[in-house]
Amino acid sequence: MRVFRGLPNAESRAPCALTIGNFDGVHRGHQALLAHVRAAADARGLPVCVMTFEPHPREFFNPAGAPPRIAMLRDKLEALRTNGVDRVVVEHFNHTFAGQSPDTFVENIIVNGLHARWVMIGDDFRYGARRAGDFGSLKAAGEKYGFEVEQMATVAHPNGARISSSSVRASLVAGDLDAARVALGRPYVISGHVVHGAKLGRDLGFPTLNLPIAHKRPALAGIFVVRVHGLGPEPLPAVASLGLRPTVDDSGRVLLEVFVLDWHGDAYGKLVRVEFLKKLRDEEKYIDLETLTAAIARDVAQARDYFAAGGVRIDSESGRTHNSASGFATSATDRIR
Repeated sequence: MRVFRGLPNAESRAPCALTIGNFDGVHRGHQALLAHVRAAADARGLPVCVMTFEPHPREFFNPAGAPPRIAMLRDKLEALRTNGVDRVVVEHFNHTFAGQSPDTFVENIIVNGLHARWVMIGDDFRYGARRAGDFGSLKAAGEKYGFEVEQMATVAHPNGARISSSSVRASLVAGDLDAARVALGRPYVISGHVVHGAKLGRDLGFPTLNLPIAHKRPALAGIFVVRVHGLGPEPLPAVASLGLRPTVDDSGRVLLEVFVLDWHGDAYGKLVRVEFLKKLRDEEKYIDLETLTAAIARDVAQARDYFAAGGVRIDSESGRTHNSASGFATSATDRIR
């Protein structure tokens, strides 16, 4: 998969089947749309192209009131890749981009910038300044410029509930990882390169892998039982803290810290994926390091109990986790793809 920061240059432009959106989380609704785009692209002999935005338009217009992020860009791109996307254009969302009229957007982006021959949009898609463009205007533009346009209805759970980024986000904010897995169709993960930290965890007896979080408002926060992929042939049991570390840091920086149970090694610079299994509690601010250390010890004990109960199996159909007396399931459906 090729990733472009902004529109491809003239040499890299080629006719494509296109879809446009934020794709935060790449949940099952997104996956159904991408499968439809893949099928249409194959039928026409075209590559699949996704245009997405950084930052999220709602973050650009209202940073304080924007919704929390489900996924970092790295994880979004990986999910798009595994769903058959050939090209991703990460467009920098700014005043110039946002100020384009619907007609200008179509001409500059869809026609001249991406050479789209077929375009799929969701039923809530809007484009152009003040979100003035909709399916009807895009359909008319397609007739004018010679590209096909299709619209896909919202995907729902069997109970009729809509699968959306908003619903996934709400599940994560509530710490309901089972509900998030069902909507995502896979475990919730955060990936990144391990960086050097203040080494405080080592001083407290719990050395951690530190992964910086690029955005200030992740949808998930607290203390969790997790598994770490990327340090060996199998995922390793661990406990993690995702948040602001209020006891030891008042900078407002969000950090993911992971203590891997019974593992010793040098992980600096390695790319790891942290798979979230169960929320233990919210973050707390403690009066001193001794109290913090005791809390971490309790978290580690709970994580050990969780894994000692038999580990976890991920149902590939529902996305739910199940305790397994035989230990971890390590089939292809259980690994992060």
